[in-house]
Amino acid sequence: MTAGLMTLVQWLSPAFPTGAFAYSHGMEQVISDGGIRSGADLEGWLSDVLRFGAGKQDAILLSAALEPGADLAALAGLCVALQPSAERLREVTEQGAAFARTVAALSGAAVEERPLPVAVGAAAAGLGLPKQEVIALYLHAFASNLVSAAVRFVPLGQNDGQAALARLHPLIGRVAEAAAEATVGDISSAALGADLAAMRHEGLDVRIFKT
Repeated sequence: MTAGLMTLVQWLSPAFPTGAFAYSHGMEQVISDGGIRSGADLEGWLSDVLRFGAGKQDAILLSAALEPGADLAALAGLCVALQPSAERLREVTEQGAAFARTVAALSGAAVEERPLPVAVGAAAAGLGLPKQEVIALYLHAFASNLVSAAVRFVPLGQNDGQAALARLHPLIGRVAEAAAEATVGDISSAALGADLAAMRHEGLDVRIFKT
């Protein structure tokens, strides 16, 4: 394993202090509504988010941020504009800021705070890794965090959660491959159920997660 790959794995691991464990991407509302009760339900919900929602959207933004000479300010602004709700904006900006602060602390260099996919792309651009690999690992970390949330809140057994994540590996690879060849003009989102759940979560009386 190369030094660059080990660095990226560290950045995307649950131990890296972005606070990812505190965000459910609106899934807490879906679980509260009874929409996710099994590993199969979780797999279906995550599959839609990865293919049609924030997974695809963030993957393309990350891909664009990895390009030499990328206009990171414009990408950050686009990422903010694409967020469908206040909580989703909070999720992507707070995690991106925490990521940037920690990378800066480790490297000793100034790192600008940007929304998470743009922040990761800006930092990873210097690691010398293939685009598709960076994007796939980012999406895997995203899905893995939501699996962990479901294991805690549904609740699911650890084996059920990990089995659902393993079944998503081929899809993650396909989304990453497509995003590596895409441009920001290819960004679209049609995961309306996930977006509406994120909006409704803002009024959830009792919550474990910030989003």
